[in-house]
This record gives sequence, C-alpha cells and structure tokens, in this order.
Amino acid sequence: MEQVDVIDTASQPAGESGSREELKELMLQGLWKNNPSLVQVLGLCPTLAVSSTFTNALGLGLATMVVLVCSNLAVSLVRNWVPKDIRIPVYVMIIAALVTSVQLLMNAYTYGLYQALGIFIALIVTNCVIIGRAEAYASKNPPLLAALDGFMMGLGFTLVLLVLGGLREIIGMGTLFDGAELLLGDWAKSLRVELFHADASLLLAILPPGGFIGLGLMIAGKNAINDWMGRKQSAEKAHCTVPAAGARTTQL
Repeated sequence: MEQVDVIDTASQPAGESGSREELKELMLQGLWKNNPSLVQVLGLCPTLAVSSTFTNALGLGLATMVVLVCSNLAVSLVRNWVPKDIRIPVYVMIIAALVTSVQLLMNAYTYGLYQALGIFIALIVTNCVIIGRAEAYASKNPPLLAALDGFMMGLGFTLVLLVLGGLREIIGMGTLFDGAELLLGDWAKSLRVELFHADASLLLAILPPGGFIGLGLMIAGKNAINDWMGRKQSAEKAHCTVPAAGARTTQL
C-alpha cells in the first residue's frame, strides 16, 4: 500500500453548508491546486498501469470517483461515532465494501471492461487518494461538503487519467476511443477514430514506463503554468504599487 502523505490546505472543518468561497476553493483544490495525481502524486499504480487507452482510463476514473464520493459521504456521516483509535480500519472497511459493490456492478454490466481492468478494480481499496481524503477532509467536515470534496478529487483524478490515456493511445496505437463498446455498449463501436495507421507503433507509449514519462511531463507542464501565473500576479501587484506617472508626492 502506498504511503499516505497528504498536504491539504482545504481540510479544515467548515460550516454545515459552506460559503461560496469555500465551495469555489474546494473545487479548485480537487481540479488544480491539490490534484491527486499532479500535486499529491497518489494512486500511481493504476495511473501508470491502466491508462494505456482512453476507455480504460474512463472506466477506472469513474469507478474511483464513485468510491470517493460514497466513502467521503459515509465517513462524514459516522465521524462522530467512530472511536479515534480505530478510525483507519473502519475507513478501510467502508472503502472495501464500496469497492466490492462497484466491482460486482462492473462484472454484471460492463464485463469486457471488467476483464480489461482486472485486478486494478479491487486495488482501488489501496488507493491512497481515497483513504487520504477520508482522513484529511471527510472525517472533519459535514456530509455535503465531504461528498463535494470526493467528487472534485475524483474528477481531478479522472481528468488526468483521460488526458494521459488519450495521449498514450494516440501515440502508441494511432487510435482514440478504441474499445469504447466495453463501457458504453455495442453502439459505441462507431466512436473509434483511427488517426493514423501505425505499422510500427511506439510500444513505449502504451507500457507503464511511457505512462510514467507522460505523467512527469504533465506535472512539469502544471508547474510551468503555476510559475507563469505567479509571475504574472507579482507583476500586476508591482504595477499597482508604482505611483502613476506625473503623480504628485508630498514629503513630511
């Protein structure tokens, strides 16, 4: 199991409903500021191993999002009744029950995708994104905010999977939405797009090392955007503090 090392500036207890600014900050935390994959770098095992195609990434991302929302909600509801000394085992049991339910549903209704994802569905239990949010946020906040936090963290995780899976599929196989029928049904076969015919596909892109390189480039891109935005804000603040040209100053 990965080590839980969550740095979270939005895990402080909030009001029952949360102000508009709190809700906005909660959304930004999950999607950008504290993204599970790009900032916390949690859940690397499924991120690197499963995101070889867009369809696999979408299936695992949605399953993880459902578990995140439901586990955050459940942990928040029982937070006042669970003894502090045994809270982690209780959280793990809640998450395991939810993952088992999702696994059975996928086995029943999306069997092809269930086979493609294999053991990584069950390994959602050990995903530190889920246990981390349960401990850092859901156990300290009311149910609605906890559910929203789970949704935004799950959405941020899913978006990274989709971008990474789409790029790896395009570069490695020259296709997009290949195998969409495994998740959406037979009608989704028409969604498959062959962007170019890959006689000799770039095998590295669809292997875990390719996922590791791709994730590293995405993290570097996010950091570059953050640096650019920081410099822009600093320049704007400096410009606002400079006296306007021709302004009269009085010395005492």
